[in-house]
Amino acid sequence: MEVKKEEIRPLANFQPSLWGDQFLVFDDQQEDQATLEKIIERLKEEVQKEILIAMDDVTKHTNLLKLVNDIKRLGVAYLFEQEIEHALHHIYKTYGDDWNGGSDALCMFLYTVSDIFNKCKDNEGSFKKSLTSDVQGMLELYEATYMRVRGEVILDDTLVFTKDQLQKITKDPLRWNCSLSLSKHIEEALERPIWKRLPRLDALRYIPFYEQQDSHDESLLRLAKLDFNRLQSLHKKELSQLSKWWKGLDPPKNLHYIRDRLVEIYFWALGVYFEPQYSRSRIFLTKVIKMAAILDDTYDSYGTYEELEIFTEAIQSWSITCMDALPDYMKITYKILLDCYCELEEIMATEGKTYQVYYAKESIKELSRCYMIEAKWCHEDYVPTTEEHESVTFISCCYVMITTASFMSMGDIVTEESFKWAVCNPPLVKASSAINRIMDDTVGHKEEQQRKHVVSTVECYMKEHDVKEEYVYDVFKQRVEDAWKDMNEELFVCKDIPMILKLRVVNLARIMDTLYQYDDTLKFVGEELQGYIKSCFINSLSV
Repeated sequence: MEVKKEEIRPLANFQPSLWGDQFLVFDDQQEDQATLEKIIERLKEEVQKEILIAMDDVTKHTNLLKLVNDIKRLGVAYLFEQEIEHALHHIYKTYGDDWNGGSDALCMFLYTVSDIFNKCKDNEGSFKKSLTSDVQGMLELYEATYMRVRGEVILDDTLVFTKDQLQKITKDPLRWNCSLSLSKHIEEALERPIWKRLPRLDALRYIPFYEQQDSHDESLLRLAKLDFNRLQSLHKKELSQLSKWWKGLDPPKNLHYIRDRLVEIYFWALGVYFEPQYSRSRIFLTKVIKMAAILDDTYDSYGTYEELEIFTEAIQSWSITCMDALPDYMKITYKILLDCYCELEEIMATEGKTYQVYYAKESIKELSRCYMIEAKWCHEDYVPTTEEHESVTFISCCYVMITTASFMSMGDIVTEESFKWAVCNPPLVKASSAINRIMDDTVGHKEEQQRKHVVSTVECYMKEHDVKEEYVYDVFKQRVEDAWKDMNEELFVCKDIPMILKLRVVNLARIMDTLYQYDDTLKFVGEELQGYIKSCFINSLSV
Protein backbone atom coordinates (compact mmCIF):
# COMPACT_ATOMS: atom_id res chain seq x y z
CA MET A 1 0.00 0.00 0.00
CA GLU A 2 1.39 3.39 -1.00
CA VAL A 3 2.18 5.70 1.90
CA LYS A 4 0.75 9.19 1.49
CA LYS A 5 3.16 12.10 1.70
CA GLU A 6 1.11 13.63 4.50
CA GLU A 7 1.96 10.63 6.67
CA ILE A 8 5.72 11.10 6.37
CA ARG A 9 5.92 14.84 6.88
CA PRO A 10 8.47 15.95 9.53
CA LEU A 11 5.80 17.16 11.97
CA ALA A 12 7.08 18.97 15.05
CA ASN A 13 3.91 18.75 17.21
CA PHE A 14 4.20 22.25 18.59
CA GLN A 15 2.62 23.26 21.88
CA PRO A 16 -0.70 25.09 21.21
CA SER A 17 -1.14 28.76 22.07
CA LEU A 18 -1.57 29.42 25.78
CA TRP A 19 -3.60 32.60 25.31
CA GLY A 20 -6.63 31.62 23.22
CA ASP A 21 -8.76 34.69 22.47
CA GLN A 22 -7.64 36.47 25.63
CA PHE A 23 -6.27 39.49 23.75
CA LEU A 24 -8.88 39.56 20.99
CA VAL A 25 -11.10 42.18 22.61
CA PHE A 26 -9.53 45.47 23.71
CA ASP A 27 -11.14 46.72 26.92
CA ASP A 28 -9.59 50.08 27.80
CA GLN A 29 -9.91 50.32 31.56
CA GLN A 30 -7.83 53.49 31.80
CA GLU A 31 -9.59 56.32 33.58
CA ASP A 32 -10.40 59.56 31.79
CA GLN A 33 -7.70 59.69 29.11
CA ALA A 34 -7.67 63.49 28.93
CA THR A 35 -7.13 63.75 32.70
CA LEU A 36 -4.35 61.15 32.55
CA GLU A 37 -2.58 63.02 29.76
CA LYS A 38 -2.71 66.26 31.79
CA ILE A 39 -1.22 64.55 34.84
CA ILE A 40 1.57 63.00 32.76
CA GLU A 41 2.33 66.32 31.10
CA ARG A 42 2.51 68.07 34.49
CA LEU A 43 4.85 65.41 35.88
CA LYS A 44 6.97 65.62 32.75
CA GLU A 45 7.37 69.37 33.25
CA GLU A 46 8.43 68.82 36.86
CA VAL A 47 11.14 66.36 35.79
CA GLN A 48 12.29 68.77 33.07
CA LYS A 49 12.78 71.42 35.78
CA GLU A 50 14.84 68.97 37.84
CA ILE A 51 17.11 68.39 34.84
CA LEU A 52 17.57 72.14 34.31
CA ILE A 53 18.35 72.73 37.99
CA ALA A 54 20.98 69.99 37.95
CA MET A 55 22.50 71.43 34.76
CA ASP A 56 22.71 74.96 36.15
CA ASP A 57 24.38 73.98 39.43
CA VAL A 58 27.97 72.87 38.90
CA THR A 59 27.89 71.04 42.24
CA LYS A 60 25.01 68.83 41.06
CA HIS A 61 26.47 67.31 37.91
CA THR A 62 26.84 63.97 39.67
CA ASN A 63 23.14 64.18 40.50
CA LEU A 64 22.46 65.04 36.87
CA LEU A 65 24.15 61.87 35.65
CA LYS A 66 22.22 59.82 38.18
CA LEU A 67 18.97 61.50 37.14
CA VAL A 68 19.64 60.74 33.47
CA ASN A 69 20.44 57.14 34.36
CA ASP A 70 17.23 56.83 36.39
CA ILE A 71 15.14 58.28 33.56
CA LYS A 72 16.60 55.73 31.16
CA ARG A 73 16.13 52.79 33.53
CA LEU A 74 12.55 53.77 34.35
CA GLY A 75 11.57 53.54 30.67
CA VAL A 76 10.65 57.19 30.09
CA ALA A 77 13.77 58.40 28.26
CA TYR A 78 11.73 58.81 25.06
CA LEU A 79 9.87 61.67 26.81
CA PHE A 80 13.12 63.55 27.45
CA GLU A 81 15.27 62.88 24.39
CA GLN A 82 16.35 66.50 23.87
CA GLU A 83 16.88 67.16 27.59
CA ILE A 84 19.07 64.05 27.96
CA GLU A 85 21.10 64.95 24.89
CA HIS A 86 21.66 68.49 26.16
CA ALA A 87 22.53 67.27 29.66
CA LEU A 88 25.17 64.79 28.53
CA HIS A 89 26.59 67.21 25.98
CA HIS A 90 26.77 69.86 28.71
CA ILE A 91 28.73 67.61 31.07
CA TYR A 92 31.08 66.36 28.39
CA LYS A 93 31.67 69.91 27.11
CA THR A 94 32.37 71.10 30.66
CA TYR A 95 34.65 68.27 31.76
CA GLY A 96 35.62 66.23 28.73
CA ASP A 97 38.08 63.49 29.60
CA ASP A 98 38.73 65.18 32.97
CA TRP A 99 35.36 64.16 34.39
CA ASN A 100 35.82 63.31 38.06
CA GLY A 101 32.45 64.10 39.54
CA GLY A 102 31.39 60.87 41.19
CA SER A 103 30.85 57.32 40.09
CA ASP A 104 33.39 56.56 37.39
CA ALA A 105 31.42 53.48 36.43
CA LEU A 106 28.16 55.34 35.88
CA CYS A 107 29.98 57.89 33.74
CA MET A 108 31.52 55.03 31.80
CA PHE A 109 28.13 53.41 31.29
CA LEU A 110 26.74 56.60 29.77
CA TYR A 111 29.81 57.61 27.79
CA THR A 112 31.56 54.26 27.24
CA VAL A 113 34.98 55.70 27.97
CA SER A 114 37.11 52.68 28.81
CA ASP A 115 40.14 54.66 30.02
CA ILE A 116 38.27 55.37 33.26
CA PHE A 117 38.85 51.78 34.32
CA ASN A 118 42.57 52.41 34.70
CA LYS A 119 41.70 54.50 37.76
CA CYS A 120 40.36 51.36 39.43
CA LYS A 121 43.82 49.77 39.63
CA ASP A 122 46.81 50.58 41.77
CA ASN A 123 50.39 51.13 40.60
CA GLU A 124 51.00 47.38 40.51
CA GLY A 125 48.02 46.74 38.23
CA SER A 126 45.83 45.15 40.88
CA PHE A 127 42.32 46.32 41.68
CA LYS A 128 42.19 48.76 44.58
CA LYS A 129 40.95 47.21 47.81
CA SER A 130 38.81 50.27 48.46
CA LEU A 131 36.57 49.22 45.56
CA THR A 132 35.12 46.30 47.51
CA SER A 133 33.73 48.61 50.20
CA ASP A 134 31.56 50.49 47.69
CA VAL A 135 28.83 47.99 46.80
CA GLN A 136 26.88 50.36 44.54
CA GLY A 137 30.07 51.43 42.78
CA MET A 138 31.04 47.79 42.32
CA LEU A 139 27.67 47.07 40.70
CA GLU A 140 27.99 50.05 38.36
CA LEU A 141 31.51 48.96 37.45
CA TYR A 142 30.24 45.47 36.65
CA GLU A 143 27.45 46.84 34.45
CA ALA A 144 29.83 49.12 32.59
CA THR A 145 32.15 46.27 31.57
CA TYR A 146 29.47 44.95 29.21
CA MET A 147 30.18 47.87 26.89
CA ARG A 148 33.63 46.43 26.14
CA VAL A 149 35.01 45.55 22.71
CA ARG A 150 37.54 42.93 21.65
CA GLY A 151 41.05 43.47 22.94
CA GLU A 152 40.10 45.46 26.03
CA VAL A 153 41.80 43.15 28.48
CA ILE A 154 41.36 45.49 31.44
CA LEU A 155 37.58 45.40 30.98
CA ASP A 156 37.61 41.60 30.73
CA ASP A 157 39.59 41.50 33.98
CA THR A 158 37.24 44.01 35.58
CA LEU A 159 34.23 41.89 34.69
CA VAL A 160 35.77 38.80 36.30
CA PHE A 161 36.76 40.79 39.41
CA THR A 162 33.43 42.57 39.91
CA LYS A 163 31.36 39.47 39.17
CA ASP A 164 33.30 37.51 41.77
CA GLN A 165 32.90 40.27 44.36
CA LEU A 166 29.18 40.73 43.69
CA GLN A 167 28.56 36.99 44.03
CA LYS A 168 30.24 37.12 47.46
CA ILE A 169 28.05 40.06 48.45
CA THR A 170 24.79 38.30 47.52
CA LYS A 171 25.76 35.28 49.61
CA ASP A 172 26.15 37.39 52.76
CA PRO A 173 24.70 40.88 52.16
CA LEU A 174 24.63 41.92 55.83
CA ARG A 175 28.37 41.43 56.15
CA TRP A 176 28.86 43.91 53.29
CA ASN A 177 26.36 46.45 54.64
CA CYS A 178 24.16 45.70 51.66
CA SER A 179 20.37 46.08 51.94
CA LEU A 180 18.14 43.22 50.87
CA SER A 181 16.73 45.44 48.12
CA LEU A 182 20.19 46.12 46.69
CA SER A 183 21.18 42.47 47.11
CA LYS A 184 18.19 41.41 45.00
CA HIS A 185 19.09 44.10 42.47
CA ILE A 186 22.63 42.63 42.27
CA GLU A 187 21.27 39.11 41.76
CA GLU A 188 19.20 40.35 38.84
CA ALA A 189 22.25 42.07 37.37
CA LEU A 190 24.30 38.88 37.64
CA GLU A 191 21.50 37.01 35.89
CA ARG A 192 21.31 39.56 33.07
CA PRO A 193 23.26 42.87 32.94
CA ILE A 194 21.46 46.05 31.94
CA TRP A 195 23.07 46.16 28.49
CA LYS A 196 21.51 42.80 27.59
CA ARG A 197 18.05 43.61 28.94
CA LEU A 198 15.06 44.70 26.93
CA PRO A 199 14.30 48.29 28.03
CA ARG A 200 10.64 47.53 28.74
CA LEU A 201 11.51 44.62 31.03
CA ASP A 202 14.30 46.59 32.69
CA ALA A 203 11.79 49.32 33.56
CA LEU A 204 9.55 46.71 35.19
CA ARG A 205 12.40 45.66 37.45
CA TYR A 206 13.83 49.10 38.10
CA ILE A 207 10.59 50.86 39.08
CA PRO A 208 10.10 48.90 42.37
CA PHE A 209 13.82 49.13 43.17
CA TYR A 210 13.83 52.88 42.54
CA GLU A 211 10.75 53.29 44.72
CA GLN A 212 12.59 51.76 47.67
CA GLN A 213 15.44 54.26 47.44
CA ASP A 214 15.23 57.11 49.97
CA SER A 215 16.53 59.53 47.33
CA HIS A 216 13.89 58.73 44.71
CA ASP A 217 12.06 61.58 43.00
CA GLU A 218 8.31 61.29 43.56
CA SER A 219 7.39 63.06 40.32
CA LEU A 220 9.68 60.85 38.25
CA LEU A 221 8.45 57.69 39.96
CA ARG A 222 4.79 58.54 39.43
CA LEU A 223 5.48 59.53 35.84
CA ALA A 224 7.18 56.18 35.18
CA LYS A 225 4.23 54.21 36.59
CA LEU A 226 1.53 56.21 34.82
CA ASP A 227 3.40 56.14 31.53
CA PHE A 228 3.97 52.39 31.80
CA ASN A 229 0.22 51.86 32.20
CA ARG A 230 -0.56 54.32 29.41
CA LEU A 231 1.73 52.48 27.00
CA GLN A 232 0.42 49.12 28.17
CA SER A 233 -3.04 50.24 27.09
CA LEU A 234 -1.70 51.15 23.64
CA HIS A 235 0.13 47.82 23.37
CA LYS A 236 -3.03 45.89 24.32
CA LYS A 237 -4.93 47.79 21.64
CA GLU A 238 -2.30 46.84 19.04
CA LEU A 239 -2.34 43.22 20.19
CA SER A 240 -6.12 43.17 19.88
CA GLN A 241 -5.87 44.48 16.32
CA LEU A 242 -3.30 41.83 15.44
CA SER A 243 -5.33 39.09 17.14
CA LYS A 244 -8.31 39.93 14.94
CA TRP A 245 -6.08 39.76 11.86
CA TRP A 246 -4.69 36.41 12.96
CA LYS A 247 -8.05 34.90 13.89
CA GLY A 248 -9.41 36.00 10.50
CA LEU A 249 -6.84 33.74 8.83
CA ASP A 250 -8.36 30.75 10.69
CA PRO A 251 -5.01 29.14 11.64
CA PRO A 252 -6.52 25.92 13.13
CA LYS A 253 -7.94 25.14 9.70
CA ASN A 254 -5.49 26.77 7.28
CA LEU A 255 -2.19 26.67 9.21
CA HIS A 256 -2.62 23.72 11.54
CA TYR A 257 1.05 22.65 11.43
CA ILE A 258 2.67 25.90 12.60
CA ARG A 259 3.59 27.39 15.97
CA ASP A 260 0.65 29.55 17.09
CA ARG A 261 2.72 32.25 18.76
CA LEU A 262 1.18 35.59 17.80
CA VAL A 263 1.33 37.00 21.34
CA GLU A 264 4.95 35.93 21.79
CA ILE A 265 5.88 37.40 18.41
CA TYR A 266 4.22 40.70 19.29
CA PHE A 267 6.32 40.65 22.49
CA TRP A 268 9.32 40.21 20.16
CA ALA A 269 8.31 43.28 18.16
CA LEU A 270 7.74 45.19 21.41
CA GLY A 271 11.31 44.36 22.34
CA VAL A 272 12.52 46.11 19.19
CA TYR A 273 10.64 49.30 20.09
CA PHE A 274 8.00 49.96 22.76
CA GLU A 275 7.61 53.73 22.29
CA PRO A 276 4.22 55.07 21.10
CA GLN A 277 5.57 56.74 17.94
CA TYR A 278 6.43 53.30 16.56
CA SER A 279 2.92 51.84 16.87
CA ARG A 280 2.46 51.27 13.15
CA SER A 281 6.01 49.91 12.80
CA ARG A 282 5.31 47.41 15.59
CA ILE A 283 2.16 46.16 13.87
CA PHE A 284 4.04 45.86 10.56
CA LEU A 285 6.93 44.05 12.20
CA THR A 286 4.72 41.60 14.07
CA LYS A 287 3.02 40.54 10.84
CA VAL A 288 6.36 40.20 9.05
CA ILE A 289 7.92 38.11 11.84
CA LYS A 290 4.76 35.99 11.92
CA MET A 291 5.10 35.40 8.17
CA ALA A 292 8.73 34.37 8.66
CA ALA A 293 7.67 31.93 11.37
CA ILE A 294 5.04 30.43 9.05
CA LEU A 295 7.67 30.01 6.33
CA ASP A 296 10.14 28.53 8.81
CA ASP A 297 7.63 25.92 9.97
CA THR A 298 6.61 25.17 6.37
CA TYR A 299 10.22 24.49 5.36
CA ASP A 300 11.20 22.77 8.62
CA SER A 301 8.15 20.96 9.81
CA TYR A 302 5.68 20.20 7.04
CA GLY A 303 6.63 20.73 3.40
CA THR A 304 8.11 17.93 1.34
CA TYR A 305 11.27 18.63 -0.61
CA GLU A 306 9.47 18.73 -3.96
CA GLU A 307 6.80 21.09 -2.62
CA LEU A 308 9.41 23.40 -1.13
CA GLU A 309 11.23 23.71 -4.44
CA ILE A 310 8.03 24.94 -6.12
CA PHE A 311 7.23 27.18 -3.15
CA THR A 312 10.67 28.82 -3.23
CA GLU A 313 10.34 29.54 -6.94
CA ALA A 314 6.93 31.12 -6.30
CA ILE A 315 8.33 33.42 -3.61
CA GLN A 316 11.12 34.51 -5.94
CA SER A 317 8.58 35.30 -8.67
CA TRP A 318 6.24 37.07 -6.22
CA SER A 319 3.13 36.83 -8.40
CA ILE A 320 -0.41 35.65 -7.72
CA THR A 321 -0.17 33.68 -10.97
CA CYS A 322 2.22 31.24 -9.23
CA MET A 323 -0.52 29.95 -6.93
CA ASP A 324 -1.88 27.40 -9.40
CA ALA A 325 1.33 25.34 -9.19
CA LEU A 326 1.22 25.10 -5.39
CA PRO A 327 -0.41 22.46 -3.17
CA ASP A 328 -3.61 23.71 -1.53
CA TYR A 329 -2.09 24.37 1.91
CA MET A 330 0.76 26.34 0.32
CA LYS A 331 -1.70 28.42 -1.70
CA ILE A 332 -3.12 29.74 1.55
CA THR A 333 0.31 30.54 2.98
CA TYR A 334 1.43 32.15 -0.27
CA LYS A 335 -1.67 34.36 -0.46
CA ILE A 336 -1.23 35.48 3.17
CA LEU A 337 2.37 36.39 2.35
CA LEU A 338 1.45 38.44 -0.73
CA ASP A 339 -1.48 40.11 1.01
CA CYS A 340 0.65 41.08 4.00
CA TYR A 341 3.21 42.92 1.90
CA CYS A 342 0.56 44.36 -0.42
CA GLU A 343 -1.09 45.95 2.60
CA LEU A 344 2.24 47.45 3.67
CA GLU A 345 2.85 48.71 0.15
CA GLU A 346 -0.52 50.48 -0.01
CA ILE A 347 0.10 52.23 3.30
CA MET A 348 3.67 53.28 2.47
CA ALA A 349 2.52 54.55 -0.94
CA THR A 350 0.53 57.25 0.84
CA GLU A 351 3.87 58.55 2.17
CA GLY A 352 5.76 58.11 -1.07
CA LYS A 353 7.96 55.43 0.49
CA THR A 354 7.11 52.23 -1.35
CA TYR A 355 10.85 51.65 -1.78
CA GLN A 356 10.86 50.49 1.86
CA VAL A 357 8.59 47.55 1.03
CA TYR A 358 10.81 46.68 -1.94
CA TYR A 359 13.76 46.07 0.38
CA ALA A 360 11.55 44.17 2.82
CA LYS A 361 10.42 41.89 -0.02
CA GLU A 362 13.98 41.31 -1.23
CA SER A 363 15.10 40.29 2.24
CA ILE A 364 12.29 37.75 2.66
CA LYS A 365 13.08 36.35 -0.80
CA GLU A 366 16.67 35.85 0.36
CA LEU A 367 15.35 34.23 3.52
CA SER A 368 13.33 31.68 1.51
CA ARG A 369 16.39 30.85 -0.62
CA CYS A 370 18.36 30.08 2.53
CA TYR A 371 15.50 27.98 3.89
CA MET A 372 15.61 26.01 0.64
CA ILE A 373 19.36 25.39 0.97
CA GLU A 374 18.74 24.02 4.46
CA ALA A 375 15.94 21.83 3.08
CA LYS A 376 18.38 20.49 0.48
CA TRP A 377 20.98 19.70 3.16
CA CYS A 378 18.32 17.89 5.17
CA HIS A 379 17.01 16.00 2.10
CA GLU A 380 20.51 14.83 1.18
CA ASP A 381 21.65 14.18 4.80
CA TYR A 382 24.49 16.60 4.13
CA VAL A 383 26.61 17.97 6.97
CA PRO A 384 28.31 21.22 5.87
CA THR A 385 31.36 22.77 7.46
CA THR A 386 30.70 25.26 10.23
CA GLU A 387 31.63 28.14 7.94
CA GLU A 388 29.37 26.90 5.15
CA HIS A 389 26.54 26.32 7.59
CA GLU A 390 26.81 29.80 9.08
CA SER A 391 26.99 31.51 5.67
CA VAL A 392 23.41 30.28 5.20
CA THR A 393 21.98 30.03 8.71
CA PHE A 394 23.12 33.49 9.82
CA ILE A 395 20.66 34.66 7.14
CA SER A 396 17.98 32.04 7.79
CA CYS A 397 17.86 33.10 11.46
CA CYS A 398 15.86 36.04 10.03
CA TYR A 399 17.72 39.00 11.52
CA VAL A 400 18.69 40.59 8.20
CA MET A 401 15.04 40.36 7.18
CA ILE A 402 13.72 41.54 10.56
CA THR A 403 16.19 44.44 10.74
CA THR A 404 15.08 45.59 7.30
CA ALA A 405 11.40 45.23 8.19
CA SER A 406 11.86 47.03 11.52
CA PHE A 407 12.91 50.22 9.72
CA MET A 408 9.60 50.49 7.88
CA SER A 409 7.49 53.50 8.86
CA MET A 410 9.95 54.72 11.51
CA GLY A 411 9.81 58.24 10.12
CA ASP A 412 12.13 60.60 8.29
CA ILE A 413 15.21 59.37 10.16
CA VAL A 414 15.08 56.30 7.88
CA THR A 415 16.46 56.78 4.36
CA GLU A 416 16.95 54.43 1.44
CA GLU A 417 20.61 54.23 2.45
CA SER A 418 19.48 52.74 5.77
CA PHE A 419 17.68 49.93 3.92
CA LYS A 420 20.62 49.33 1.58
CA TRP A 421 22.84 49.05 4.65
CA ALA A 422 20.52 46.55 6.36
CA VAL A 423 20.03 44.17 3.41
CA CYS A 424 23.80 43.92 2.87
CA ASN A 425 24.21 42.14 6.23
CA PRO A 426 26.65 44.67 7.76
CA PRO A 427 28.91 43.72 10.71
CA LEU A 428 26.41 44.98 13.31
CA VAL A 429 23.59 42.83 11.91
CA LYS A 430 25.98 39.92 11.39
CA ALA A 431 26.98 40.03 15.06
CA SER A 432 23.33 40.13 16.16
CA SER A 433 22.60 37.22 13.80
CA ALA A 434 25.49 35.25 15.30
CA ILE A 435 23.95 35.67 18.76
CA ASN A 436 20.60 34.57 17.36
CA ARG A 437 21.84 31.49 15.53
CA ILE A 438 24.27 30.26 18.16
CA MET A 439 21.89 30.68 21.11
CA ASP A 440 18.99 29.15 19.18
CA ASP A 441 21.01 26.13 18.04
CA THR A 442 22.59 25.59 21.45
CA VAL A 443 19.27 25.24 23.29
CA GLY A 444 17.23 23.66 20.49
CA HIS A 445 19.43 21.24 18.55
CA LYS A 446 18.73 18.14 20.68
CA GLU A 447 14.96 18.41 20.27
CA GLU A 448 15.24 19.15 16.54
CA GLN A 449 17.47 16.15 15.87
CA GLN A 450 14.80 13.82 17.26
CA ARG A 451 12.98 14.26 13.94
CA LYS A 452 14.09 14.77 10.36
CA HIS A 453 15.79 18.16 10.53
CA VAL A 454 18.76 20.00 9.08
CA VAL A 455 21.89 19.68 11.21
CA SER A 456 22.55 22.56 13.60
CA THR A 457 25.72 24.59 14.05
CA VAL A 458 26.48 22.42 17.08
CA GLU A 459 26.55 19.15 15.09
CA CYS A 460 28.59 20.77 12.30
CA TYR A 461 31.22 22.00 14.75
CA MET A 462 31.35 18.68 16.60
CA LYS A 463 31.92 16.73 13.37
CA GLU A 464 34.40 19.17 11.85
CA HIS A 465 36.58 19.46 14.96
CA ASP A 466 35.91 16.01 16.44
CA VAL A 467 34.94 17.40 19.85
CA LYS A 468 32.29 16.69 22.46
CA GLU A 469 29.04 18.58 22.83
CA GLU A 470 30.05 20.22 26.13
CA TYR A 471 33.19 21.61 24.50
CA VAL A 472 31.11 23.18 21.72
CA TYR A 473 28.86 24.82 24.30
CA ASP A 474 31.88 26.49 25.90
CA VAL A 475 33.22 27.66 22.54
CA PHE A 476 29.83 29.00 21.48
CA LYS A 477 29.29 30.77 24.78
CA GLN A 478 32.50 32.72 24.16
CA ARG A 479 31.49 33.39 20.56
CA VAL A 480 28.27 34.96 21.80
CA GLU A 481 30.23 37.22 24.13
CA ASP A 482 32.57 38.15 21.27
CA ALA A 483 29.57 39.00 19.11
CA TRP A 484 28.34 41.39 21.81
CA LYS A 485 31.77 43.04 21.79
CA ASP A 486 31.59 43.36 18.01
CA MET A 487 28.20 45.04 18.27
CA ASN A 488 29.52 47.48 20.85
CA GLU A 489 32.34 48.46 18.54
CA GLU A 490 30.07 48.78 15.50
CA LEU A 491 27.75 51.13 17.38
CA PHE A 492 30.52 53.71 17.30
CA VAL A 493 32.52 52.70 14.23
CA CYS A 494 29.49 52.73 11.91
CA LYS A 495 28.93 56.47 11.54
CA ASP A 496 26.57 56.58 8.55
CA ILE A 497 23.56 54.99 10.26
CA PRO A 498 21.68 56.86 13.02
CA MET A 499 22.11 55.42 16.51
CA ILE A 500 18.35 55.06 16.87
CA LEU A 501 18.36 52.54 13.99
CA LYS A 502 21.44 50.68 15.19
CA LEU A 503 19.79 50.20 18.57
CA ARG A 504 17.00 48.23 16.87
CA VAL A 505 19.67 45.65 16.00
CA VAL A 506 20.97 45.65 19.58
CA ASN A 507 17.42 45.10 20.82
CA LEU A 508 17.14 42.09 18.52
CA ALA A 509 20.18 40.58 20.24
CA ARG A 510 18.63 41.38 23.62
CA ILE A 511 15.49 39.51 22.59
CA MET A 512 17.56 36.39 21.95
CA ASP A 513 19.18 36.67 25.36
CA THR A 514 15.67 36.94 26.84
CA LEU A 515 14.02 34.13 24.87
CA TYR A 516 16.85 31.64 24.35
CA GLN A 517 19.15 31.85 27.35
CA TYR A 518 18.06 28.49 28.74
CA ASP A 519 15.47 27.07 26.32
CA ASP A 520 13.66 27.70 23.04
CA THR A 521 10.76 29.59 24.58
CA LEU A 522 8.95 30.07 21.27
CA LYS A 523 8.52 26.31 21.03
CA PHE A 524 8.00 25.71 24.74
CA VAL A 525 6.51 28.83 26.32
CA GLY A 526 7.70 28.52 29.90
CA GLU A 527 6.83 30.37 33.09
CA GLU A 528 9.45 33.10 32.59
CA LEU A 529 8.11 34.20 29.19
CA GLN A 530 4.53 33.84 30.41
CA GLY A 531 5.45 36.14 33.28
CA TYR A 532 6.92 38.74 30.90
CA ILE A 533 3.77 38.68 28.76
CA LYS A 534 1.47 39.03 31.77
CA SER A 535 3.56 41.93 33.12
CA CYS A 536 3.61 43.71 29.77
CA PHE A 537 0.05 43.12 28.60
CA ILE A 538 -2.15 42.10 31.53
CA ASN A 539 -0.99 43.37 34.93
CA SER A 540 -0.90 47.16 35.32
CA LEU A 541 1.34 48.89 37.84
CA SER A 542 -0.29 50.21 40.99
CA VAL A 543 0.12 53.99 41.23
